[in-house]
Amino acid sequence: MLSIVVLISGGGSNLRALLEASEDAEFPARIVAIGADRDADGLELGVEFGIPAFSVPFASFADRAAWGDELLAQIQQWQPDLVVLSGMMRLLPPRVVAALSPNLINTHPAYLPEFPGAHAVRDALAAGAVQTGASIIVVDNGVDEGPILVQERVAVLPDDTEASLQNRIKIVERRLLIQAVLDIANGHMNLKENSNA
Repeated sequence: MLSIVVLISGGGSNLRALLEASEDAEFPARIVAIGADRDADGLELGVEFGIPAFSVPFASFADRAAWGDELLAQIQQWQPDLVVLSGMMRLLPPRVVAALSPNLINTHPAYLPEFPGAHAVRDALAAGAVQTGASIIVVDNGVDEGPILVQERVAVLPDDTEASLQNRIKIVERRLLIQAVLDIANGHMNLKENSNA
């Protein structure tokens, strides 16, 4: 059984999808803890699903390195097989990446390497793109530059707003995340082979 810590910054819609999938007795992975870099709404999912949750507020630390050290300590208490960044809107310090890699994956609302960064959906619309997508990657020290595990195209419709496009991408993102976790748990996807580690 693959044990997972999921890190979030917001409402945790991808996290909810993963929690719901893992309620199936046949699903070969379990979320053992939920973490956040702020007082995120998604932490409430821990209460709803009976999963321990923790918060390491970035603003409480002198610098990113100190915050990262505490975040890593919190994660390592759970000894997870995999750490999933799911809407975590903060770059992890290099020593956190080094400690967890390659068992550290991220969801991204674009067809990487197109539109990296925090405003991928807005950037796709601003560029006049006719298609974007969703990707699951292994995290490295770049900004959405890690090895791509799985991705899928999503069409940009003529009347799309940032919200409507984001919602359609999220549906694909959730499905890809669940499939990636399944493939990792079942040994069909080897993170070491897919990473630079």
